[in-house]
Amino acid sequence: MKRIALVIPMLLAAADASAISRYNISNMSCAKVQGLIQSQGAVILRYSSARVPGLPLYDRYVRNSSYCDPSQYATRAGVPTVDTDYCPVARCVEKEFLDFNHR
Repeated sequence: MKRIALVIPMLLAAADASAISRYNISNMSCAKVQGLIQSQGAVILRYSSARVPGLPLYDRYVRNSSYCDPSQYATRAGVPTVDTDYCPVARCVEKEFLDFNHR
């Protein structure tokens, strides 16, 4: 029982350490956004929709595929920043497995 009491606080501390940072990028430059992703590995970026004014959009962006789930890979994406409409970043997408034997 004492072991369980010691393990639970360590698990909670580990969960806090793995929390992902969230940023509103509406006033950030592309270089700043890319730097955040490079330094942290994975972040959640929030920004306003270009098509629907006032609609907040967000997603998780990563440094590379090692920050994705095993069933995912990193692919190119873009986010709007204060200095460009398309700042190149990467996000995780599901791998598509094709079954050529299934008819």
